Amino acid sequence: MGDRYVAYVGSYTHESNKGLYLFDMDVEKGRISKRNEYELDNPSYITISHSKKFLYSICDQGVASYAIKDDGELEQLNVASINGMRGCHISITKNDTYLVVSGYHDGKITVMSLKKDGRVGDITDEVFHKGMGSIAERNFRPHISWSAFTPDEELLCVCDPGIDQIKLYEFNHNNGRIKLYDIIRSQLESAPRQILFSQDGKFAYVLCELKNFINVYSYDKDAESGRFELIQNIFTVRKDHKSNSSAANIIMANNGNNLICSNAGDNTVTIYSVDKASGMLSSISSLPVSGDYPKYIAMFPDDKHLLSMNNQGNSITDFTIHFDRGLIVMNGPEIKISKPNNMVILNVSDIQ
Repeated sequence: MGDRYVAYVGSYTHESNKGLYLFDMDVEKGRISKRNEYELDNPSYITISHSKKFLYSICDQGVASYAIKDDGELEQLNVASINGMRGCHISITKNDTYLVVSGYHDGKITVMSLKKDGRVGDITDEVFHKGMGSIAERNFRPHISWSAFTPDEELLCVCDPGIDQIKLYEFNHNNGRIKLYDIIRSQLESAPRQILFSQDGKFAYVLCELKNFINVYSYDKDAESGRFELIQNIFTVRKDHKSNSSAANIIMANNGNNLICSNAGDNTVTIYSVDKASGMLSSISSLPVSGDYPKYIAMFPDDKHLLSMNNQGNSITDFTIHFDRGLIVMNGPEIKISKPNNMVILNVSDIQ
């Protein structure tokens, strides 16, 4: 029996009482079809444990945990409070021992223990960011949007677009506590939203939503002058892009040879080639996604098809992607779904 893939989509439930969706994937055709819906308040971000056995989701009440069955269906295990406002992002340690929630609304990072049965445990640490930003309409106070571990898992990188900083915390894997180690200060009013590491762990790509560019850093944990060094700054949009555009999401694709960025407002994806030796990006093309506000993008397992979650357009659009030509071609009709926000893909054949 060959590999069988499913996709889980998290959404906002302003217009629907069902927020978590299960899709079957036809990898050969590059299409997805909805199989089931699960009721959960505002599952705006979801992720899967490294063991592939459990799914974790943001919700109004905190974090919800689910057991993943052999066929991909979900069974809720528990919901744990994060002692704060609804989060927006989740990251998990490689050994599935701790879960980290990023809090956009209250500027709080929350670390929680994970039990062996997949349930979310107690809070082990919680830290509020402090400071003032520079844009009164939006970036006037801390807003944590993303957290990611360095490849060695020594540091937790916490993106705060509200104060134009990425705070680096030492992470204690014995007790789940964090301690400030250093700060990467981004350009004024740039709003660093997301950090993504290259497959070899030597480079980090930081998406800055308000300035619509990507900062590329080299990463060396043994460097004397600092682990991160800025080596490139490159725009995510064309010169004639819409003025209300904000860079939304970056992913690696094609075995790390390409990076793709979605641009909300401009409603495009930009495809870059990646020089694996230097980490530098070269822009290939920027093309429309046929949907409004592509909040999140995902690649099919075969790296031949691209999915765009168009949050304000209430749709998922599907494309065949040609990296050699920097081209995306619409692959079938749009899929209607209320406020899609992100997606995770799982090979259910990996579930043991």
